[in-house]
Amino acid sequence: MSDYAIVTDSSADLPQYLVSELELEVLPLSFTIGGTTYHDYPDRREMPISQFYDRIRQGEMATTAAVNVGDFIELLTPILDSGRDVLILAFSSGLSATYQSAVIAADELREKYPERRIEAVDTLSASLGQGMLVTLAARERQKGRSLEEVRDFVERSRLHLCHWFTVNDLFYLKRGGRVSTATAMVGSMLAIKPVMHMDNAGHLINVAKARGRTAALRALVDRMEATALERGDQTVFLSHGDCLDEAQKVADDVKARFGVRDVVFNHVGPVIGSHTGPGVIALFFLGSER
Repeated sequence: MSDYAIVTDSSADLPQYLVSELELEVLPLSFTIGGTTYHDYPDRREMPISQFYDRIRQGEMATTAAVNVGDFIELLTPILDSGRDVLILAFSSGLSATYQSAVIAADELREKYPERRIEAVDTLSASLGQGMLVTLAARERQKGRSLEEVRDFVERSRLHLCHWFTVNDLFYLKRGGRVSTATAMVGSMLAIKPVMHMDNAGHLINVAKARGRTAALRALVDRMEATALERGDQTVFLSHGDCLDEAQKVADDVKARFGVRDVVFNHVGPVIGSHTGPGVIALFFLGSER
């Protein structure tokens, strides 16, 4: 076991096998549906992810809330009590207050544990983009890198972690204020799909439009062609809103075009899926720029 823990939150959408393999600590964020609040653990112990998407498809609304400072303190205290330092890699501050809560918790805990190192980094990332960055950080830790070295690695790498995604139903983005009602209506009538990415400030930005689902999925891979580094040698991450077959088609395209061998898949979790809906597909890779 390392002398420091890497802590992230469940918006990273990491599969449980990677959480276990990389010895990560994951703080579950929460979502509310049908009047009941659930915690989003990587193993989906409180609600299977397929059940969540089935309920969304049936018209139920889900809401989310940022994690609070006390949640971070509760998770971190036993780690610090065990004599380990902590590196927190948090959900983008451009989308959530989670990072701010981590910073406040770290400040409070440094007063109680002055001998411990407690660092919080804004990943400027989300979903498996955040998960990919956390995975790369954990691999650096496995090489024997110190907490400070891994922190610096994350800060150097985060703006090379490319997020490209598309949604199948614009009305979910409309509910979250990402697009107007008129845009959602016209886009739905004309089968226009947005091609979006995460900008350098960690915000979701609508970059282009594609006519039809097939064109939108191809556009994600075109974006990879434009900026990806070491195309055949890197592991690509793909998250999806309960549409694995389509995610697999994107992965097949990536493998055919760039010689990529390894792709990590997982669902977009309820925290982000509440705002993107079923059918979201997101492609993550290292590139020269976002």
